[in-house]
Amino acid sequence: MTRNPESMQDTRSSQPTRFNAFYQNARFLTAAVQLHQAPDDTGREVAFAGRSNAGKSSAINAICHQNSLARTSKTPGRTQQLIFFELDETRRLVDLPGYGYAKVPERIKLEWQRHLSHYLESRQSLVGLVIVMDIRHPLTDYDRQMLAWGRRAGLSILLLLTKADKLKRGAASAARLAVERAVADDSGQVEVRLFSAPERQGLAQVQATLDRWLHVGTSDLQTPTT
Repeated sequence: MTRNPESMQDTRSSQPTRFNAFYQNARFLTAAVQLHQAPDDTGREVAFAGRSNAGKSSAINAICHQNSLARTSKTPGRTQQLIFFELDETRRLVDLPGYGYAKVPERIKLEWQRHLSHYLESRQSLVGLVIVMDIRHPLTDYDRQMLAWGRRAGLSILLLLTKADKLKRGAASAARLAVERAVADDSGQVEVRLFSAPERQGLAQVQATLDRWLHVGTSDLQTPTT
């Protein structure tokens, strides 16, 4: 895939954004309705969760420098699968179904709550959880449920406040601080980041977090030039 260096610029900074080209390797691997259909539980993987319309697909696409790797359902919340993307033979990203906003039958919601809880708490290769939240509507009941499951499973957690470009810089920083205070504890288990897919804000920092979790080296780190 041909990279567009100009598109990798951080529009809120005069400095070029350093990105890890490793994530451009991401490709669709498989979809699983139930956990037994998932790839072998080996290697390392990071899961992305978020309410419908929180910007989860856009975030995954931006992180992987692709336009349509993660696809948005025409009917929010109707996707009832875990979508696995392969980065290499031992590393994966996982797109979890979002149900916090969707108008789906209560029976389906309860069934998927059970599946998601089982996945988060039993998947041995799962090393981190990214919870995607619209910065204008953070920490909904759904977000807090995912956070509780992630903490119970002992996962490293990143709260990604998307659509940060929709707020002025001061308001966005205040929103981040409010979320940090709301989830603070002594474990150091939870990070909070501002993110904007269109502006690539926070992209390098999110990739650096994924690098740590997935044990990705720095050999593919590149600085775009104009």
